[in-house]
Amino acid sequence: MDDQNNIKIVDFGLSNIYKEGETLKTACGSPCYAAPEMIAGKKYHGLNSDLWSCGIILYAMTCGYLPFEDPNTSKLYKKILNCDFLIPGFISKASKDLIKHILNTDPTKRYTVEDFRSHEWYSVNKPSEMEGIVIGKDRVPVIEEFLGKIQDCFVTSGISPNCDLAQTVTYIQNNKHN
Repeated sequence: MDDQNNIKIVDFGLSNIYKEGETLKTACGSPCYAAPEMIAGKKYHGLNSDLWSCGIILYAMTCGYLPFEDPNTSKLYKKILNCDFLIPGFISKASKDLIKHILNTDPTKRYTVEDFRSHEWYSVNKPSEMEGIVIGKDRVPVIEEFLGKIQDCFVTSGISPNCDLAQTVTYIQNNKHN
């Protein structure tokens, strides 16, 4: 939404409607985010499949790229079905653990919403109330307490401990991935 509350992007073309407890058979969604059970053509529960997609989003947000990518759709599907992905070394132990539990090819063993919310990664930082921001209009706020954690990540990742956080602050304020 923009600063006038106008919806800018919405895509329900790849969605599905179902009743609670009902299984689905129709494949929907973007291939890179599709759960293995959907790709395999099995009946699936929408929420379990959506949680897989949330795991893909979590991976992308923490790593900076998608876990499963290939220009050849057949190869992409094989990667997803085999859960063929790597988590970079700079990702925290807690993040790795959560991603591995969400991106589980067995939907009955995949983390549930309750599992996700009780995971140590989820509970590390308490939510803080902030006014909304409009990307491109407002400056992204920098939360000072996180800068020390970012510096610690630099050290544990082998990045120079003398790394100047000023550049990190600039990236945050400009909403740039690095």
